[in-house]
Amino acid sequence: MAAGEPQADCLFCKIVAGDVPATVVRETKDVIAFRDINPQAPIHILVIPRAHYENAGELGAAEPELAGILLAEAAKTAAAEGIDETGYRLVFNTGAGAGQTVFHVHAHLLGGRGLNWPPG
Repeated sequence: MAAGEPQADCLFCKIVAGDVPATVVRETKDVIAFRDINPQAPIHILVIPRAHYENAGELGAAEPELAGILLAEAAKTAAAEGIDETGYRLVFNTGAGAGQTVFHVHAHLLGGRGLNWPPG
């Protein structure tokens, strides 16, 4: 299957298609943002492109403009959630060894509490 094309076995492609419910907080023609079902912070939103790319590296290589749109939409989502002034974190897990469990690129937008570094 070609990069960017929906994948039948992808949970996030099913959310984009409306086949799996999600608590959507923002959507555009390119991006959808929805609340994580297992939040790791008071605000934990996943920001994904509608197009299917396995990870951040693949998206950046194939469609750098879309990668930029994804980051801009994450910032707009943070502002809408009221965490743009207090601070937020964007996390892209790339590969199973880094904790990626859904292989459709997604940014974790985390905020609403102090976020120490390193995480954990």
